[in-house]
Amino acid sequence: MARRRADRHRRGRAGDQVVRTALVTGATSGFGRAAVRGFLAAGWRVIATGRRADRLQLLADEAGSERIHVAAFDIRDADATAAMLDAIPQGFRAIDLLVNNAGLAQGTLPAQQASLDDWRTMIDTNITALVTLTRLLLPTLIAQRGAIINISSTAANYPYAGGNVYGGSKAFVSQFSLGLRADLHGTGVRVTTLEPGMAQTEFTLVRTHGDQAASDALYRGAGPITAEDIAGVLLWIAGLPPHLNINRLELMPTSQSFAGFQIHREG
Repeated sequence: MARRRADRHRRGRAGDQVVRTALVTGATSGFGRAAVRGFLAAGWRVIATGRRADRLQLLADEAGSERIHVAAFDIRDADATAAMLDAIPQGFRAIDLLVNNAGLAQGTLPAQQASLDDWRTMIDTNITALVTLTRLLLPTLIAQRGAIINISSTAANYPYAGGNVYGGSKAFVSQFSLGLRADLHGTGVRVTTLEPGMAQTEFTLVRTHGDQAASDALYRGAGPITAEDIAGVLLWIAGLPPHLNINRLELMPTSQSFAGFQIHREG
């Protein structure tokens, strides 16, 4: 029955393709904002969420109310997340794709000097908020035979000094995605983990609590991944035939490769 409902949704009376709907979290900057624009340009409807209402309104003004629905709230608030889903207009409720993009890194200090507040913020955003929204939306995604793309990081696979909780939270995202694939076996729902390396967005500004010089120094001359690069990859994954699933996809800029082991020498 779920498959027939999804097929009816995707095709009109004359067999024409019906517009699909994506929900993108963290849509006010970086990957999320570029993804919203990319999906809209490709003909999708988009539900765009984030904390900064003014930036969401700019996206809405670009697209028009028939193509985009925006919702400003803190994704760490489970009640606000549930309320957002309840308030989605009827024309946007048949969600075909969830892009769990909202996430952040905070702090660069080693674990023994790190801020517990920073750690909790990363856990609450990167893990708790992601699993909450995913669980709430699973019945819809199963009915639609839809897809989930979780944004993880190369930090999930390659530890580095100062990565501590950020890397751990992204490792959770990658492993959770594999678990979802196992649990959703037979439903037709596809699950993908996207694991980018160095990308130039507001990521480092957030991580350093607003240090523009640190952000500029990190990306200078490196040819990093852009937000538009990631948006293109997301569209490619979402547009694959429904019998294909990308389990995980890791990508880096050509300038970045695997770091060597650290060695501390006495004397």
